[in-house]
Amino acid sequence: MILILSTPRDEHAQAVYGEILKLGGSARLLDLSDFPQRLGLIMRYEQGRHRYALGCGDMDFDMDGCGAAWWRRPQQPEVSVSIMRVSHRQFAANESSEALHGLWRALDVFWVNDPLRDQAAQRKPYQLRVAQDVGLEMPDTLITNCIGQVREFVAARGFDRVIYKAFSATEEEWRETRLLKENELEMIENVKYAPVIFQEYVEAEVDLRVTIVGDKIFPAAIYSQETSYKVDFRIDMTCARVEVAQLPAETERQLHAFMGRLGLVFGAIDMRRTPNGRHVFLEINPAGQWLFVEQRTGQPISAALAQLLCEKDQKAAER
Repeated sequence: MILILSTPRDEHAQAVYGEILKLGGSARLLDLSDFPQRLGLIMRYEQGRHRYALGCGDMDFDMDGCGAAWWRRPQQPEVSVSIMRVSHRQFAANESSEALHGLWRALDVFWVNDPLRDQAAQRKPYQLRVAQDVGLEMPDTLITNCIGQVREFVAARGFDRVIYKAFSATEEEWRETRLLKENELEMIENVKYAPVIFQEYVEAEVDLRVTIVGDKIFPAAIYSQETSYKVDFRIDMTCARVEVAQLPAETERQLHAFMGRLGLVFGAIDMRRTPNGRHVFLEINPAGQWLFVEQRTGQPISAALAQLLCEKDQKAAER
């Protein structure tokens, strides 16, 4: 049995779930926002044996029969609204999270991706250091809340040659990558309130979304310069032309080394191919989207992920 930790609303989770069924595999999708109100948990240690189970009412999902697990943007546990006191709600939420995190570490499964490594790989300063270590080219970058450092970085390049972006974005608070404008220079002092990521602007022939599944690599060229917003293809993604791309062998080697250093099995990597043919690393999302690439290029990314999970689950069953 393959465990998928996501939500039924996630179309990527549903796509891979469907591919697993096509391969004759079995999977269970669990939404952790159901825990602890609608989803039960059992962890027992008795007489040198253990048992782990998750389920709705009847505890019908025996975790000991799980050989592979996919960590696909799981939700946070939701405590009961009947707990009124804030400190009690925080306690219940923390206890729920502690129990689940302990369970993930205790399971003897093949992870895509291991939750701790997935969380660490989301940290942009860490990504950049590892990318640098494996030899990937990347833009000059400054992460700071020091006003003087920002002014120096911008002055050395020109305001129109620097982009800035946030560490994270949500559906409620979306923050795209932006090219610094002259009328925004007076706002630089706002970095004292929170650190900002500043980078040298990299000219693009195309943007690249490189999806990696195990030892398979799926590069796609996104013609961002043909869209209404050339700085960040996500803003006009529905209008972007997307085609299968090729990467130099050395770049592929570096990306596989990068994934190995991060301890990731899956990742969606953003790069830019410059007009003179350089391949510049920007960032990785260890739980990034790929369906928009798959649908426009025909690259079998969902099937590759399903096949990997099924193979690892089968190997676990044979042990």
